[in-house]
Amino acid sequence: MTELSGLPLLSCLLALPLLGALACSLQRDAAWARGLALGAALLTLLCSLLVVAAFDGTRGGFQLLDSANWMPGLNIRYLVGVDGLSLLFLPATALLFCATVIAGWRGVRSAPGLYFALLLFFEAATLGVFCALDSILFFFCWELTLLPLYFLVSLWGVDGWRQAAAVRYFFVMLGGGVPLLFGIIVLVFSHAAGGPLAFDLPTLLINPVDRDAQILVFLLLLVGFGVKVPLVPLHTWLPAMAMGAPAAVTALLVGLKLGAYGLIRFAIPLAPQAAHELHWLLAGFGTVAILYGAVAALAQSNLRSMLAYLSVSHVGLVVLGLASFSVSALQGALLQLLNFSVAAGSGFLMLAFLQRRTGSTDLAHLGGVARSMPLLSSFFLLFGLAGMGMPGTIGFPAELLIVVSALHTHTGAGLAALFGVVLGAGAFLAPFRRAFFGPATSPDVLAAEDLRARELLLALVPTVLLLVFGFYPAPLLELLRPAAEAWVAGMGVF
Repeated sequence: MTELSGLPLLSCLLALPLLGALACSLQRDAAWARGLALGAALLTLLCSLLVVAAFDGTRGGFQLLDSANWMPGLNIRYLVGVDGLSLLFLPATALLFCATVIAGWRGVRSAPGLYFALLLFFEAATLGVFCALDSILFFFCWELTLLPLYFLVSLWGVDGWRQAAAVRYFFVMLGGGVPLLFGIIVLVFSHAAGGPLAFDLPTLLINPVDRDAQILVFLLLLVGFGVKVPLVPLHTWLPAMAMGAPAAVTALLVGLKLGAYGLIRFAIPLAPQAAHELHWLLAGFGTVAILYGAVAALAQSNLRSMLAYLSVSHVGLVVLGLASFSVSALQGALLQLLNFSVAAGSGFLMLAFLQRRTGSTDLAHLGGVARSMPLLSSFFLLFGLAGMGMPGTIGFPAELLIVVSALHTHTGAGLAALFGVVLGAGAFLAPFRRAFFGPATSPDVLAAEDLRARELLLALVPTVLLLVFGFYPAPLLELLRPAAEAWVAGMGVF
């Protein structure tokens, strides 16, 4: 793949959805807008697979680098690249956006060109977050994700919920960006120590700043990223967005855990000594999220809010794993984040199909769904089981690696995590039984048709991925190992 590695694949990856967004924004015809959006999303997925093919998994470090001067006066560059930590998030993100475009194929009736343009713009910004190796470029892409989401929710969300959910999300995330930017600035100036400023990640990783500066930087980045993880009590925007956003857009919010990636990529490796000293804080946040999310999910009467709270619980498991600072725990955390993209995202897409057919995802209006929609019910159950870490799905090795590592380093938190996993399973299975196998009370449910061919294909692809890598996770774990070992080794530089 030497020829591929010499091409600016990552820049092409970022440009494709942007060009698709521009083309969709100029279209008034719905059919053309849908076709252009799907074409751009598929080309982006193909480009992400080329990135994976060009990546050399036998060596560590950043690869496929592409650089250009952006703000020369401050030594801020357009610098993109990938390593084992970020590589697999590219095809997972591109696949999820392809599924979201297909899910909105017939469901978007007002201004479809603008809808798909915003969706592709959001994809470009998200891929930029995973590719950016300059801290200001990362922050730039991070903040760019706010605008398309605000308009997608406020214009196409659920009546009665969308405006409040969009405004809350926008201002909470905007507020979270303040400590994030401040933390980056403190880090850069502390690292420079009177010399030239450096904003790029490879330079900042070479010589960590002193302990006091690390403590401040770590806490600022923890708050900034914690808003989007989301950590408790910074999670209040997620249930509101789960109820107010279009179900397909909610799949992106739940499936793309950018905050957890920020902790892995920036917060912990840039302040390793502080992260090590404050391991109890990470473990505490993770444990609280696991238990709170599971208990809150038990009290929900809507499938969308139930999945939203379960996602809080599941991402708490990732944060707990990061507090272990071991190779196996980091591998498990990355697998769990990939599992989110596939399983949780696909689960919300199934709910999008369910709501489109029945008009509701509230338990009081459901019952007997499995009778009229057996395929939809089966796939939703599978995606829920994958989120629970059922053996045979990718969630099982992910949770196993995290829990074993947590029991070794934080025994009490690990035992609490096991209890939270059991609670989470009950929080999913009880409403599933009521909604899908309970008595049918709504004529809309009984008259609903099952998955169409296009929707069936959309469900089959993530199913294959979940099962194949669930039964045989070794290729993914080996691909993640060099980067995970380098990440853990960086925790010993002090």
